[in-house]
Order: sequence, then structure tokens, then C-alpha cells
Amino acid sequence: MSQSQSAYTSFAELLAASGHPVSPAELQGLLLGRCCAGAGFAGPGWLEEAQDLFAGEVPSSLHAALLGLQEMVKAELLADSSVSLTLLLPSDDDSLQSRSIAIGQWTQGFLSGFGGNIGNTELSSEVREVLEDLISIAQIEPSTEEDEEAEVAYMEVNEYLRVVPLFLFTECAHYTAPSTDAKKTAVH
Repeated sequence: MSQSQSAYTSFAELLAASGHPVSPAELQGLLLGRCCAGAGFAGPGWLEEAQDLFAGEVPSSLHAALLGLQEMVKAELLADSSVSLTLLLPSDDDSLQSRSIAIGQWTQGFLSGFGGNIGNTELSSEVREVLEDLISIAQIEPSTEEDEEAEVAYMEVNEYLRVVPLFLFTECAHYTAPSTDAKKTAVH
């Protein structure tokens, strides 16, 4: 079992145990979308925005897990060597239908996080084209057919979604890491 698959399963179990029917895929999509739109990596802002998925306040028992997810996303988005992200999606052993549903949830979460944080920023034609692709993916109709052609299509969409956030983060986030000099002068 790969790391992302066990992370998906762990998050799904944790969320279910908290009594909240939140999809791990939608949760990660929301987080990545907000980060790619320039919301930054401040924990309180992320927890506040996640409240929408929890229909109220995020249970304190989930704070550490959500902040850990945010640190994973931050590390992947800021890694110089990163060419794709780890997505919280069901295992390849799960049905194509459940994996397709999760991709739709991930994309809906991403669009919500991105749209809620991008504001009136002027978007390039490339960014607009990617967002149109994501809107199409979010409307995915899960196939009941489990054939090779459907599996290949799923894998292509999955690979696309693993690189899109890196492009959008580069194009839109304008993130600047806090300098160590600023930290030193603030410590007086």
C-alpha cells in the first residue's frame, strides 16, 4: 500500500470517527486550492476555512491532523524538486466508481478553496484554461464500467491533478517564505 493510500484511509477513518462525513479528497483539494490562490500557510486561516466542510467548527480532535496535512502540502508545494503532488485519493484496489467520485470531490474542494481566496486577481489565459479543465473534472460522472479504457482515463486525470496545483501555485500564489533576518529582528 502506498503512502498516499494509507493517508487517505487514515484520514477517512479519523473523519468518520469524529462523526463528520467529510471526504479526505475534498479536504485536501480545499487546502491546496486556497494555498494555490495565495492564502498562505497560516494554521488558523486553514482551520477557519475548513469549517465550511464541517458545517461549523472543526472538532479540536482533528486540529493536529489538519495542520499536519497543511504541513505536508506546504512541503510539497515549496519543494524545489517536486514535479507532482501526493493526492489523498482511494487506493487503486478500490472500485473505479469510488475513485472517480473522490476525484470529483477533490476537484470541487480545490475550486472552492481557490475561488474563495483568489479575489480579483487577474488570471492568465493558461490559468483560466486550467480552471476550466478543473470545472469539467469536478462534474465527472462516475463510470459503472470497470474496463481498461475507463481505468486509463482515470489515471490520466489523476496525473493531471498531481501537477496542476504546482503550476497554479507558481502562477498565482506569489508566496514568499519568511526570511530568517525578519525572524531575528522580531525576537528582540
